[in-house]
Amino acid sequence: MLQTDLYSESMMTKHVCVSKHDPDFSDRRGAAETFRTANLEKNLTSPTHASLDLENLRFGQTFTDHLLTVEHTVGQGWGRPQIRALADGLHVHPAAPVLHYGMCCFEGMKAYLGVDGRGRLFRPDMNMDRLHRSSRRLLLADYEPDELLECLKELLRVERAWLPEREGYSLYIRPFMFSSGHSIGIGRPTSTTIAIMLSPVGPYFQTGLTPIKLFLDERHVRAWPGGVGDCKVGSNYAPTIHPQITAHETHGTPQVLYTMPSSSSSKDDAIVSESGAMNVFFVLDKEDGSGQQLITPPLDGTILPGVTRDSILRLARHWADYEVSEARITIGRLRKAAAEGRLREIFGCGTACIVQPINGLVRADGETLEAPFDASNITSMTARMTRALTDIQYARVPSDWSVPFDDAKIEEKELAGAEPCDDAVMGL
Repeated sequence: MLQTDLYSESMMTKHVCVSKHDPDFSDRRGAAETFRTANLEKNLTSPTHASLDLENLRFGQTFTDHLLTVEHTVGQGWGRPQIRALADGLHVHPAAPVLHYGMCCFEGMKAYLGVDGRGRLFRPDMNMDRLHRSSRRLLLADYEPDELLECLKELLRVERAWLPEREGYSLYIRPFMFSSGHSIGIGRPTSTTIAIMLSPVGPYFQTGLTPIKLFLDERHVRAWPGGVGDCKVGSNYAPTIHPQITAHETHGTPQVLYTMPSSSSSKDDAIVSESGAMNVFFVLDKEDGSGQQLITPPLDGTILPGVTRDSILRLARHWADYEVSEARITIGRLRKAAAEGRLREIFGCGTACIVQPINGLVRADGETLEAPFDASNITSMTARMTRALTDIQYARVPSDWSVPFDDAKIEEKELAGAEPCDDAVMGL
């Protein structure tokens, strides 16, 4: 098994929602004013986790007993962070700008139960930094991301019993921030609320590693250059629901793959972007037959810099059998590769789904760009990457990317699974 320290955190260059096109909102730590974990207050309610039914979990519909909140008001600063009953809800004034102008941002993370019995997070610093930068883009109150991460760990320790003890299951974490003032005027937010809620979840796509088809949307655009496509703000997501529902009703596809039109009149010159909930990767045979390429759209300001995306790139660059590139890819190139039998794999990735195989892209005229997927082929990029990532997330291999938040131990159960694959054993 390959052992190396190439992926120690000190060696990493982080792609954290930073675009060369938008330097004014790059991540900056060291906020002059912030809340502190040391001041955290707990007002706990009676636990209800005993009623958790793993067999009937639906993504994002079951929540733990508590949430974390902390509020900021201009002139008064940050209040104390609180862990309190989720049932008490959030109190939002009808004039709050979040309700009128969508002034909100959020993150998606997961906590996993490692085979060592410890609760673990996967590269949480990247999520915290991305949330921080997204909030700066909206001029929400500044804070120290490391303090929010420590508050999150405390919330996870409080809700530890909600962490599912089953492979493929996890505790989904939803941090979010919004402008919570009492004025409908458009301007710098006068009040900011941060909250974190937790939800036990199973696989995002119930089909597991069964492929799906995506609708190749050549009409709607997810994000334009100069916009906020590289930040996780609510306004990037609400407008994608209509195209997604329409695609499902018309073509039977559960998700949409967006494109960016080019200056050319040819639709083949349109550039592939990302899905509504996933970054996307393509595996192509090179035209000269010299090997295979793994390609994903570059971080040009319109693409969300996904944590899973970054992890896949870092892993794949140390697999000698692939040439890895972040490059623009057109519909025409994909059509040509598919027609020549060189489009070997397509897969999406994200915190919710981890890795999702895609076996075809459906166009509005009915043309389908086929990409074969064989679930029994354990050497495919999709299968290898799924195993490499989950080996790290569930601590089957040691990795700096897997961050424990407690010291609890349990007897190893079926969660341990098979032996870890060589692809993930890299001291990440």
